Amino acid sequence: MYWIIFIVVLIASMIVSNSLNRKFEKFSRVPLLLTGKEVAERMLRDNGIDDVRVTCIPGHLTDHFNPSDKTINLSESVYNSASVAAAAVAAHETGHALQHQAEYAPLQLRSALVPVVNFANRWVMWIIIGGMLVFETFPQLLWIGIGLYGMTTLFSIITLPVELDASRRAVEWLEIAGITNAETTPMAASALRTAAYTYVIAALSSLAYLIYLIAGVSRD
Repeated sequence: MYWIIFIVVLIASMIVSNSLNRKFEKFSRVPLLLTGKEVAERMLRDNGIDDVRVTCIPGHLTDHFNPSDKTINLSESVYNSASVAAAAVAAHETGHALQHQAEYAPLQLRSALVPVVNFANRWVMWIIIGGMLVFETFPQLLWIGIGLYGMTTLFSIITLPVELDASRRAVEWLEIAGITNAETTPMAASALRTAAYTYVIAALSSLAYLIYLIAGVSRD
């Protein structure tokens, strides 16, 4: 059953990834008056935020908000582009800055989990493998590994409301501020909705593997 779920999730992930790339490419050809950098800066000003910087970073769709140094980091294709796709991504990342300002609870919880998740991502598979090798004599090690993996799953689940709320804030502001109109607002919403699907799939995949591990150990 796990392998069936794994294959289904893998196929769904490929479909969503291809759809996201197609939409970003398509909506990147729909022009707007402001670049991604200008969209982010204006959204910050409109919401009274003056201590967050907008920077440009290399890569494609590597955009993210860093609450530790209060920076909105936009990829080159977003930072310099005046398009619906760039506006949607820039507004979404700025939505995270708004969440940080408002002390949005799911974002605060996710941020608190970051050190634990970073540790888990580095060591969890080694601990699980080691736990399998010494399960007969020291089963607790495997359960520790499963517990760490459970933290990464929890992180994936908590990420969902954070990303969905940031997209909601982005689309609402783009329309209210007049950056997008009746024709282009649905485009921005569609792009962000497809991006959100990637987080849904990641959470489901992580949850499925966690259940597989727990079921396997319980059966043994």
